[in-house]
Amino acid sequence: MPNFLPQYLIVFVSLLFINSANSQNLYGGIEIGSKGVKMTILNVKNAKKAQYHIVDFWTENTAIAKNIAIDGCLDHTDILKTVLVVNRNFEIMLRKHNVPNNKIFIVASSGVGLSTNVEELASLVKTTTGKELEVLSSKLESKLMYRGCIPPSAYMDAMLLDIGGGNTKGGYADVQNENLVFFPLNLDLGTITLTEQINKNITNLEIDNFLDESLKSQIKLSNDVKDMFAQRELSTSKKNIYMTGGAVWAFYTLYHQSSSNIFNLFTIGDVKEYGAKVKNNFESLKKLSKINPEALRVLQTYSQKHLISANTILVTLLENMGNVDNKKLYFAKNGQIAWLMTYVADSSKGVKVIY
Repeated sequence: MPNFLPQYLIVFVSLLFINSANSQNLYGGIEIGSKGVKMTILNVKNAKKAQYHIVDFWTENTAIAKNIAIDGCLDHTDILKTVLVVNRNFEIMLRKHNVPNNKIFIVASSGVGLSTNVEELASLVKTTTGKELEVLSSKLESKLMYRGCIPPSAYMDAMLLDIGGGNTKGGYADVQNENLVFFPLNLDLGTITLTEQINKNITNLEIDNFLDESLKSQIKLSNDVKDMFAQRELSTSKKNIYMTGGAVWAFYTLYHQSSSNIFNLFTIGDVKEYGAKVKNNFESLKKLSKINPEALRVLQTYSQKHLISANTILVTLLENMGNVDNKKLYFAKNGQIAWLMTYVADSSKGVKVIY
């Protein structure tokens, strides 16, 4: 008597898999940032209530924006390398994860958008994937992140600050003419661009020379940050500061060694203590990376110089926002997917509009 059980089980399991896949509401996001390309796949249960599950999240380093601080352009070789990364991961989302083509979004960060030849990147992405690349302005990127990071109930007393590779941006919301209006903040320096700017000003690339030049650059940086806050008079009155970006992720991971919550409190004292370790005891962080996978990921992403620049920007922001000791500072862990969650929410009705 022939045994049909194996074939039956195969069909049964296959049907279960198909039904499970169909029950998912999958979205994919590919973000071309200054330091690398970030891939996110979400299973969204309820966009209006921000109910979602991260199916997968991964990154590939490309450092496409490293040349912007030198001549304002993306390097052609870096563009080609980045487009290959984007296309390969676009295919992974389609073929491996079965994300529908119309639910995959590809964006370039505002830091990348600072370049004078970003159209070349957009054209090649369109040619290889068939998808339009949306190059985010600093204001749009900040607003997307604000809406995706911060609970609507906390809007009125919150400010978002994101330290990216190419720039630093953020903002806050306030009521104007009975509408909730977003007021952006922007600084055209980030972890990568500040590092390259400092490197350009020194002939000897040893770390001691980098530190000396970094101290000099902090004077101008501090004035620029003061001007940024002064242009938005309500910015320094906000009591809850939500911070995102690679600089804050690196700090929180290396200092606290974990970030299991979506919102994670820290102090300016923590940031300064961590900064001293980055500058004067970097070997201790290398040792940590041997036993802590997340710390290893940070050091595989950023060099010591990058971490010094990142901490310089972070400290300067905190020192100039006014009365920082009486504010609540949060590392918002979901910053990496905030823009995508906002894209998804915008396809749903009933979301809270910020103009």
